[in-house]
Amino acid sequence: MEKFKTAVILAGGKSSRMGFDKQLLKVNKKRVMEIMINKLKKEFDDIIIVTNKPELYIGSQYKIVSDEIKGKGPLGGIYTGLKESSSKYVYFIACDMPNINLDYIRYMKDTIKDLDVDACITKIGNKFRPEHLNAFYSRDLVTELEKLFLEDRRAIVYLTNRVNTFYVEEKDARKYSSNLEMFFNLNTKEDLDNYISST
Repeated sequence: MEKFKTAVILAGGKSSRMGFDKQLLKVNKKRVMEIMINKLKKEFDDIIIVTNKPELYIGSQYKIVSDEIKGKGPLGGIYTGLKESSSKYVYFIACDMPNINLDYIRYMKDTIKDLDVDACITKIGNKFRPEHLNAFYSRDLVTELEKLFLEDRRAIVYLTNRVNTFYVEEKDARKYSSNLEMFFNLNTKEDLDNYISST
């Protein structure tokens, strides 16, 4: 099994603050999802989209799947993505995070390739705010996730606190993204307008 073959885009959020489904976000008449896939294709052989609306992707050349266990939030998406993947480590990002930084992805790969870790995420700030997406998770976590579901624990932090997680320091992440824009989410129409004006 290859180590870093698969990338997963999580597209199952409720999009309540945006007012419409974020899977349909467009910038200059091009879907944000398509922009993200085109970037990820440069670094990953397999692209998986975990979505609550597979009908939006009819005819897609990529693997389209829905949450195997419903109602578990992002953890459910991570679980499904890991089960569907074909690599030891799987890269995860959300469909509203358009600023994909391939150099940083390569840095994370290089950092953990010879380590025996379960996840690689970035921690921001003195109060330890982990960025759980734009991150790698091991396929070996499937069993641990099933335990969390039985306990009805849905926050990703429950997972990363229980397993062998490698944390990238903020100062190292800023070498690749000085303003940390690679963790930016398009949550509101204002966010979208600001993003469009900056591209």
